[in-house]
This record gives sequence, C-alpha cells and structure tokens, in this order.
Amino acid sequence: MKKKYNEIRNEYQSKKLSKKDVHADPFQQFVQWMDEAIKAGIKEPTAMSLATTGKNLLPTNRIVLLKEIQNQGFIFFTNYESKKGYQLAENPYGSLLFFWPELERQIRIQGRIEKTSKEISDNYYLTRPAKRRIGAWASPQSQEIPNRKYLEELQTEYEKKFEGKPPQRPDNWGGFILMPYTFEFWQGRPNRLHDRIEYYLDDCDWKLRRLAP
Repeated sequence: MKKKYNEIRNEYQSKKLSKKDVHADPFQQFVQWMDEAIKAGIKEPTAMSLATTGKNLLPTNRIVLLKEIQNQGFIFFTNYESKKGYQLAENPYGSLLFFWPELERQIRIQGRIEKTSKEISDNYYLTRPAKRRIGAWASPQSQEIPNRKYLEELQTEYEKKFEGKPPQRPDNWGGFILMPYTFEFWQGRPNRLHDRIEYYLDDCDWKLRRLAP
C-alpha cells in the first residue's frame, strides 16, 4: 500500500520566541532549554545528531549523547577509530542537532571539533558501568564483523581479561569537544511560521539575529 506521507501534518502551538526572550550568552540559553527538556520528562534529552564529513565532503550523521559542557564546548565520547573519528581527523568541523518534539523545539550548533584532554577522557571513562568500559575494548566500531556472536565473544574475552581488576581506558577511545561558532534556537509556531534565533560569533562576541522560517 502506498504511504501517504504528504498527508502527515502536525500544527505547532508553542509560545513565541524573540530576541528579548533569550540570554545574551548562548550557553546559558542552551542550559535553560536543556533543563526544561529534562524537567518535561523527555526520553534521552541529551541525544543529539552529530553531522561530520571527511575529505571527500560526503556528509554522515548519527545520534550521540552529550556528556559535558566544558571550556565553552560540547563534549561527547566515542571510538577514535570509528567512521566519525576518521572523518574528524580529516575535517575537524561538524554540527549538532537537538530535537525535542514534545516541546516543539530544536537547537542547531556548528563548530570546530577536536579531541579532549586525556584527563577528561579518563575521568569520564571511570564513571561508566564496568561492562560499558569493557565494551569500549570489545567493539571494533564501524568495522565489518561476521555476526553478533563474534561481538559477544569479544565482550566475554575482555571480561575474562579484566576479571578482578578495573579496565583502563583504551587509547583509541575518548572524548571530542565541539567549540561553537553558531547556535540556532528554533521554536515551532503555527502555520510553519516558526521562530528562529541565531547566535553568531563576531570578533569574539556573540551577536543575535532572527532568521526567517
């Protein structure tokens, strides 16, 4: 049966968003919206779509989790030998997208991405549950594997290897930090006349402007 996707519509009813409604500092505005998403009970409020490109300029995106905001940047963790890891080594720029449909909101953030310090990676790694720490050793992320059993056997192998001692962070796993040069806060409005407020860096100062929907 042919799906009538063009008939799927959702009318947004949220309150307006204007330049006078937001903080002068986009990080403070982000924290406010994140806090409201958490209080609203949204499942996985820290989930964000990360878009990257390598030297071939072909874009790829995937969902990762925001873990920290430090040093004017957004931190996530991954295998450095994953596809995104290789792409970021070739082209250290990317964008993040948070989408909270329950609040009729999204946030887009663009910036330069680099590895975090080893200290940040080590500190976060030690907060992970033991099996997830071992999973960082066991998963050859983004590489082809023959089947699910192969992955489970690797996990079991590393569990035996680290039995009785806490695993240390593998060198090929750690943090990335995105340092923004633009933020866009999007609030759904009726008739697709959405509110869009953009922050952009101008000579090290954050400036505001409204964008057409």
